[in-house]
Amino acid sequence: MASNDSKPQPVIGLTTYLEQATSGVWDVQAAFLPKVYFDAVNKAGGIAVLIPPQAVNAEIANTILDGLDGLIICGGKDVNPARYGQTPHPLTDEPRPDRDKLEDELLSAAIERELPFLGICRGAQMLNVIRGGDLIQHLPEVVGDDRYQKGQGNFSHIPVQVKEDSLLAHVLGNSSPVGAMYHHQAIGEVGEGLSVVATTEDGVIEALQLDDVPFGLAVQWHPEQTPEDIGLFEGLVEAAREYALTHRRSLSSSQRSSS
Repeated sequence: MASNDSKPQPVIGLTTYLEQATSGVWDVQAAFLPKVYFDAVNKAGGIAVLIPPQAVNAEIANTILDGLDGLIICGGKDVNPARYGQTPHPLTDEPRPDRDKLEDELLSAAIERELPFLGICRGAQMLNVIRGGDLIQHLPEVVGDDRYQKGQGNFSHIPVQVKEDSLLAHVLGNSSPVGAMYHHQAIGEVGEGLSVVATTEDGVIEALQLDDVPFGLAVQWHPEQTPEDIGLFEGLVEAAREYALTHRRSLSSSQRSSS
């Protein structure tokens, strides 16, 4: 376990779902996130803060990021195909424009300030889209079956080949994971500045790395579902810790200069 009382705990923001939810007598729209996501952040030594879908622009996104040392774009509904110039496939989810806009603004601002980030499933797809790439809207039409998303909440476990000398290989200790898969879409044309750093045996892209930032990774599988994938969260938390220390040193120096 990465948690260490002698090290500062960086604050990691996680994007959330907005869905109709029932609790007791209440049946309302609510923001939520499966506990496994923030459990993984806590186990890796970070403090988790949840970010609900909400009206946002570049200024608001930067204000949100001012309170964070790292960012996770979590799994969820499909990205609106209009964002990458396609018409919706019949099996593509209804658009969630509030979440698409929020995550676009957060990711764009995080990249600009080199805030460490990790995309998970939808998060990988969102990263590719904002960098000008596109998506395969229904993967079974390409691979011939539903092995990547069996449905009913049942994860498939599929081996992934990781590119040597990549950031992903470094944070995973040069191991090739068996990813917990639940995606019926996949990365198509790769966006600007992104490198493919993991694929499956049949060529499906499973991880992207943004090359011009210190820590920018996104995976199609769900590392929060498997304890052995804690390395991804540890890598993010360590990068966020360094970002926090550097940011605080810079802020302290700026405050001293202005006093």
